[in-house]
Amino acid sequence: MNCFISESLKKLKMGKINGCLKCLFIFFNVVFAIFGCLMVYGALKSSTYNHQLSAVGSPNMAWGWVFALGILGISCLGIYAGSSEKIILLKIFAGFMAVGMVIMMIFGIIIVVERNKLMSNIKNASSEIIEPLMEDREMREMLDAIQSSVRCCGIGSASDWGDSIPNSCACSGGGLYGGYGSSECKERPQGTSGPSRIYRETCSDFIMTWTNFLFQIVMGICFGFAVTALMGLLVSILMIHQVRRYDSAGGASIAMKSY
Repeated sequence: MNCFISESLKKLKMGKINGCLKCLFIFFNVVFAIFGCLMVYGALKSSTYNHQLSAVGSPNMAWGWVFALGILGISCLGIYAGSSEKIILLKIFAGFMAVGMVIMMIFGIIIVVERNKLMSNIKNASSEIIEPLMEDREMREMLDAIQSSVRCCGIGSASDWGDSIPNSCACSGGGLYGGYGSSECKERPQGTSGPSRIYRETCSDFIMTWTNFLFQIVMGICFGFAVTALMGLLVSILMIHQVRRYDSAGGASIAMKSY
């Protein structure tokens, strides 16, 4: 076992690229490859709600698939480029990093615009937007669960449920909601069936809060990847320089202290 480790360290030391830099480069690409796999899994799960989210102006999940597969593919290229020490692969990887940095910045700006658009649609929810959502069984079940836990009723109003208001809207107390000083309960709309008293507050504030939170996470990921792509570009340029120096020196090993 000790002989195997010694041989491995010897090969890293005698490579074209500094061993520590090479290991660090491959390690981070492995981490991002794993992250890309998790993003593919997340995109697969999120595709279930793609139709419902697109109805209120959410970005198409196809962009999520492109982003996830791009991260996975580029990370695998980086792993192979670092392991093989081939200058053409390192140049391709550096090109992807430069393009990726620009794309991530553009995506971040797009996400900001889409977030403002989606938040405006939720805040000013009209019947044209809400009716398609309420016709979907999964969306109705999700809203029903939100109402039970958050103590709210409907997206824009209780009338979103039509003539039949579910029991999750039932309000049994007359206390305060969220500390805002307003009565928690009100009478159900006339001409509807269901609980006699329902929650006064709608679920739009809760939905907007969590939607904004999720968009902030996505924006952080986009701008974070832009910074990471910049670092990857700089490291790959350094590795290309080391390979060229190795080749021009006729195979002499490169010490890290030279940098």
